[in-house]
Amino acid sequence: MGTWAGIRGRWRSLSPLPPPGRLRTLSLATLANTVGTGLWVTGSALYLTRVVGLGPTRVGLGLTLAGLVGLTASVPLGGLADRRDPRNLRAVLQVAQAAVAVAYLFVGSFPVFLLVATLDALLISGNLAVRAALVAAVGGPEGRVHAFATLRAVANLGVALGAGLGGFALVADTGWAYRLLVVGNAATYLVSAALIMRLPGYPPVRRPRRTGPGRALRDGRFLAVAGASAALSLHWVALTVLLPLWVVTRTDAPPVLVSAMLLVNTLLTVLLAVRLSGGARHALPAATAMRRAGLVLAAGMLLWATTGFVSGALTIGLLLCATVVYTLGDLWHAGAGAALAYDLAAPDAIGAYQGVDTLLAGLARAAGPALLTWLILGGGPTGWLALAGLLAGTGLAGPPLTRRALANRAEPSPASDQPISSST
Repeated sequence: MGTWAGIRGRWRSLSPLPPPGRLRTLSLATLANTVGTGLWVTGSALYLTRVVGLGPTRVGLGLTLAGLVGLTASVPLGGLADRRDPRNLRAVLQVAQAAVAVAYLFVGSFPVFLLVATLDALLISGNLAVRAALVAAVGGPEGRVHAFATLRAVANLGVALGAGLGGFALVADTGWAYRLLVVGNAATYLVSAALIMRLPGYPPVRRPRRTGPGRALRDGRFLAVAGASAALSLHWVALTVLLPLWVVTRTDAPPVLVSAMLLVNTLLTVLLAVRLSGGARHALPAATAMRRAGLVLAAGMLLWATTGFVSGALTIGLLLCATVVYTLGDLWHAGAGAALAYDLAAPDAIGAYQGVDTLLAGLARAAGPALLTWLILGGGPTGWLALAGLLAGTGLAGPPLTRRALANRAEPSPASDQPISSST
């Protein structure tokens, strides 16, 4: 019994799932959803090329166009979450995404693929803003950043599990195996929606002063802070798009090291996301964390740059060390960005402001692959140096921009909502 209790205790200390309660329910919904994401990400490219018969160039073009159109849904649906119960709205969007996921089974041409991918991107973008509003409702002002970090850790675990399961389809490499991934992805949306509906309702307490999204879009000081956070999010493109190409073309490290680096990033995120988010619940501490994130991320870029000048075991060691440094900066930025987006938003328009934040981050990530590929694969270490300078400068700009945004507002005060606990 003592041994079993010890094992359970160690699992609880490592598991990102919180104690029973509302956040646990939301975490399980996120876990189900992201297992499906892992399934789809693992097999989507092969499904679309080998089963549907689309060329890789067309797949890339379609996803880019769909992604850009999809960004337009974040602000309107975020604003809708301010006027409707975000729980119900997110559940409806999850069911809609299940239907769109199934629609991939009927794609047989590029125009149909583009239509389905665009609908998918619109729902994904809008769902992110609605999710942020639901997280704010579940967590309350004192618990929403903790909730955001918890869900990020759970999401990484879910994607990893889904990717592992998706590997069986890649081994089988048949049309039916890839179609099962499509069906599995759709099913996880329905499971997620059912779990979300187990939460209590969160109808808006008061009607926003302005019902349109223009209020958030006209808040220039908020836009400055959110824009800085969006620029800082270019680091995500460096990890997922640029670094694999750099490892393969500019270092002598084995290509399999790319998987190892992504695994290190995922494991550290699962283990540390909640722990590193605790000090950034409100705007000013979050701005300090954003400054720290920018400097640490810049250090990670410089370490990656040095791998172009060394060889052998030193290259592998530096790549892995840089990934650890990068992940710490990534986690500080994630917590800081969430806290700033919540704390600088108008209290009665949380969803609309989250929609604007999602839109800006999406634009940065859409432009990032082309920009960073040109900058770094074309410029080499000089490009890494320029990116490091951008990240450090953006991080340093966080505190003054935040103080400016707070200048004409009342100091944020702890609300009466209680932090999340196992009893909620």
